[in-house]
Amino acid sequence: MKRNIVIAAVTAAALIGGGTATALATTGGDEGSARQAANTRLSDDDGRADQDDRDDRDDDAAQVSSSDVTAPEAIASALKHTSGTVVSAELDDEDDSDKVVWKVDVLSGDNTWHSVSVDPSNGKVLGAHTDDEDDTAQVRAALKGSSVTAEEAAKAAAGKGVVTSVGLDEDGKDKSWEAETRKSGGAEQDWNVDLATAKVMADRDDDQDDDQD
Repeated sequence: MKRNIVIAAVTAAALIGGGTATALATTGGDEGSARQAANTRLSDDDGRADQDDRDDRDDDAAQVSSSDVTAPEAIASALKHTSGTVVSAELDDEDDSDKVVWKVDVLSGDNTWHSVSVDPSNGKVLGAHTDDEDDTAQVRAALKGSSVTAEEAAKAAAGKGVVTSVGLDEDGKDKSWEAETRKSGGAEQDWNVDLATAKVMADRDDDQDDDQD
């Protein structure tokens, strides 16, 4: 009787031990699978992010190649339609559609903001509407004493590549025109254009961002 009890106890211990080992093995497998799945998701996310970056670069390159009208020409066309001071010009999608246009922001003499759309293929004005902006005073202050217009800034930056945008940086201590250029290989670069001399210098903030990346 005692022998049967001992055998039963040993058998139970073996079953318990085996069960525990099995449970541990199963748990370990689940953790490994979870880690593998997580790593796979991270890899997929990185892959999608890289693909999105490539798609953005391709879209930007396509926008540049589709434009026969330069930034200075788009600005000149906008000013013929709406007189004032051009504060920015950008080659971009129109209202998030596939149609690419030059968007030119003009500040008129009565402090009314106008957004003028210019066809990048022929320079014709496609339309214009007024905008509400709250930085008119800042813009006027930044441009006070300036001798370089947005059109001239775009011409100056054109020596660095195809200008895809130019705009006034009215914030901070060093006010300037900011221009973005793109070369035939697709590389883009930001530049600062001096408001008084039209001297073109690499955007230091942009360089720092590249170093951090």
